[in-house]
Amino acid sequence: MDYEFSALVKFFPFFLPAALMTIKITIAGILMGLILGLLTAFCRISNNRLLNIPAGIYVYIIRGTPLLLQLLFIYYGLRGLFGFEAFTSAFLGLGIHNGAYISEIFRGAIQSIALGQMEAARSLGMTYQKAMVRIILPQAFKRAIPPLGNQFIIALKDSSLASAITINELLLKSQQLYSANFMMMEMLTVAALFYLLYTSIFTWMFNKIEEKLAVSGSR
Repeated sequence: MDYEFSALVKFFPFFLPAALMTIKITIAGILMGLILGLLTAFCRISNNRLLNIPAGIYVYIIRGTPLLLQLLFIYYGLRGLFGFEAFTSAFLGLGIHNGAYISEIFRGAIQSIALGQMEAARSLGMTYQKAMVRIILPQAFKRAIPPLGNQFIIALKDSSLASAITINELLLKSQQLYSANFMMMEMLTVAALFYLLYTSIFTWMFNKIEEKLAVSGSR
């Protein structure tokens, strides 16, 4: 079977709505994951067992089961109870999944800061919360940037699994098109080019953030 390079240009516009959907569910999942991850990280480092234990169970379950299973569980299992649509199920699944991994990134970054810094802040009269916000978190955030960048790229690629719950993202669109025109490799190539574009943009953004934080930290 001959590879038709002209099909890449011809069918490119057909992928634009799916490309927009891919970035929408990715960003929604990342934003939810950031909020959930930071809250879970605080619970994980807390001495309060009512916070620590449920947070640990959440991370254990999510990291121990596949994302595809989680998406299917939310879409088919909870849709009947709450009336979730496919998009809601997708970004909830991605957000909950990302939140577990992001929580470990934040937890590791926070715990990597020397205990003496918290003790010094408390000795100056700061409350625990104020010391955390003004002293610990800014440093932890800098250390978390590289693994967060990797996690965001993983989240982008994981969004392709939303095709299993009827989200018309890039992978599902490529499947629909090659089922109609029998140009499997060409359609997969277009989808791959969009993913490469997105990952390149994410990588560039996080490199710029790292450079900016490195410059500000050296002053």
